[in-house]
Amino acid sequence: MQLDQLKRREFITLLGGAVFAWPLATRAQQAAMPIVGFVSGRSPEASVRVVAAFRKALNETGYVEGQNVMVEYHWLEGQYDRLPSLMADLVRRRVAVFATPFPAGALAAKAATTTIPIVFGVGEDPVKLGLVASLARPGGNATGINFFTAEVVAKRLGLLHDLVPKAVRIAVLVNPTNAPDAETTLREIPEAARALGLQIQVLNASTSREIEVAFATLVRDRAEALFVSADAFFISRRVQFATLATRHGIPAAYTNREYVEAGGLMSYGTDQRDSYRQIGVYTGQILKGAKPADLPVVQATKFEFVINLQTARALRLEVPPQLLASVDEVIE
Repeated sequence: MQLDQLKRREFITLLGGAVFAWPLATRAQQAAMPIVGFVSGRSPEASVRVVAAFRKALNETGYVEGQNVMVEYHWLEGQYDRLPSLMADLVRRRVAVFATPFPAGALAAKAATTTIPIVFGVGEDPVKLGLVASLARPGGNATGINFFTAEVVAKRLGLLHDLVPKAVRIAVLVNPTNAPDAETTLREIPEAARALGLQIQVLNASTSREIEVAFATLVRDRAEALFVSADAFFISRRVQFATLATRHGIPAAYTNREYVEAGGLMSYGTDQRDSYRQIGVYTGQILKGAKPADLPVVQATKFEFVINLQTARALRLEVPPQLLASVDEVIE
């Protein structure tokens, strides 16, 4: 009996040691893995599809989360004032790579470090932003993909005009706390509007409450359509935008398909899944030893025009056949 008790005690001791050893081994393994600091201005709910593209590309380069790389996801949801302290903390903890698919994040990372590699996604010219020396030879510690936000502003406004040709007074909504994207829109929109004979009213919003106020203002001032600037926080509020636009009968043009999937009228811009895929590819290549200075900035080549026909019907809009023929995807 004593022998049985002794064996049982030894077994429990061995089992207990294994239980404690496994977490310790896991933690040691994780500690040895490189860490990617993925910093987004969006919310996680607005990023499921694009993050899947990032992960898939990372996997294709040989890196699988939890096996040989750790990815720390940081979702700002428009709180851009958190960037300096967040980037400083990630630098202090010596992440292996920054992956930041929006301009404010890229600039904050660049300001925080000159040595840790940065893979960015920006709509503005990265040379003008000071992120790289040139597109072909970035130099320094940053490279990534250019979304061409500036180039598609006029195209998106033109498509909105084609969809709502009688609308002359157009409200333009920007997020003043996201200076790079706001400045790009405000620089490009006046000339595009003049060419189409449109009148522009600029409105600002950086919180959900301010979005509501902006809609109240544009309704009061009898704006006939809305042009929403590129902004990660705005994407996180896409359901709010779709609800308010439908409630007030305002046709609106957006940057990304996520808005249209949430009930927005139309979007035109770069294919974000392809852009995040490229960020994943470069992140994996850098983890393998490639230098950002030697990786040319990729220029987006895939663009998509998406329309929600159910929303169009709710707004009593008839989509012209020639415009419908140019749509990449129709959401019923």
